[in-house]
Amino acid sequence: MILTLGGDGTINEVIQGMVHSNVPLGILPGGTANCLAMELGFGGRIERAAERLAASHPIPVAVGRISGDQQGSRYFLLMCGAGLDAAIVYEVRANLKRAFGKLAYWVAGLSQFRRRVESLRVRIGKEQWNCGFALISRIRNYGGDLEIASEASLRNDDFEVVLFEGSHPLRFLLYFTAVGIRQVKRLPGVRVRKTSSVEILTSAPSQIDGEYYGREPLKIEAIPGALTLLIPPNYG
Repeated sequence: MILTLGGDGTINEVIQGMVHSNVPLGILPGGTANCLAMELGFGGRIERAAERLAASHPIPVAVGRISGDQQGSRYFLLMCGAGLDAAIVYEVRANLKRAFGKLAYWVAGLSQFRRRVESLRVRIGKEQWNCGFALISRIRNYGGDLEIASEASLRNDDFEVVLFEGSHPLRFLLYFTAVGIRQVKRLPGVRVRKTSSVEILTSAPSQIDGEYYGREPLKIEAIPGALTLLIPPNYG
């Protein structure tokens, strides 16, 4: 068994060497947001997480694999974001994260809303759409406190993809307000798909597990059963 104490970016680094092994991964919460700890119900306290970890079971789960011509391939466990949220991640500085935690992302986000949102093109199967933000997620939790892909689960072998159309910053302020009250999927301009493969056809910024990846066209695919993760029995 391998235990990791850190945030989602630290966990992402660890899984690069664990994919396609039978070694179980257990997590203890640290870092800034720790979406995985919140998703699994471990919370933010190490003592509480350790108690729940002791009752967890090793379960094979799918991981995502992101591939581009410039950056090569990399695995992710939680999510890939393309467009607006990746642009926000790019603007967040390490010293601000250390000083202010999750507030640093909101500060960076407000700076993005002063200009029009860059458009990207997404293909799923035979369908294509233009949007300003594409979330390709394996989990419900987003940013530690929010929920966007409400039907995603680590127990599934696919992604829940949520696409946000438009480019006007006020439209995205409305989207994120709706995210806060868990009503975002009711809004016009929001599309949801379940799939195991997604393509980003344009050169858009992207992030995986909360860390900036790059700017280029991408292929994102789910790899079933690629990682053994310690999951509590009450995780849905």
